[in-house]
Amino acid sequence: MTLDVFYPIVPNCAWLARLAPLGIKTIQLRLKDAATGEVAREVLMAVKLASAYGFQLIINDHWREAIDSGADFVHLGQEDLKVAELDAIRQAGLKLGISTHSEVELMTALRAKPDYVALGPIYETKLKVMSWAPQGLEQVTRWKTLIGNVPLVAIGGITPERAGAVMAAGADSVAVITDFMTAPHPEARVSLWLQWAQSQRKQG
Repeated sequence: MTLDVFYPIVPNCAWLARLAPLGIKTIQLRLKDAATGEVAREVLMAVKLASAYGFQLIINDHWREAIDSGADFVHLGQEDLKVAELDAIRQAGLKLGISTHSEVELMTALRAKPDYVALGPIYETKLKVMSWAPQGLEQVTRWKTLIGNVPLVAIGGITPERAGAVMAAGADSVAVITDFMTAPHPEARVSLWLQWAQSQRKQG
């Protein structure tokens, strides 16, 4: 299982449709505060966009809708991990990503045998109030040592200028939200990220 080195996260299918034509290879749909019926419609639309444009789609939290729509991936936070039916997710053939912020959470995640682990926030992030202090690059290296061959996604405050150091510290992929969503021209910013990702693939 290979995630792309650049992993944007978007809040709805409108954003998904904006970015898909740029050549995104991996993207997460994170729907928050949406009604159940709306979630089902958005997830199904996202799966259709992924099929049309050929990108790897990850559905955040809504594992039931991910199963029903035939998605390939689901990403769970620690609270959702406690209540999700992991057997149902696996039986449906979905791959699993899990968020972690502490070593205790990492051990919990690894018991679920995830297909990738996310660590954050690496740097201070302005997207939302975080109960966790910035992890820093040393923690990226430590996490990669602990998880071995499991892919590591770094998230939180990452910019193109910081991304190289995050990858060098041990991350396999960088997840990005604020950097492009708050940019004056989001598509141009994503294009810059895609150029960076291309350079990383050549190095790899």
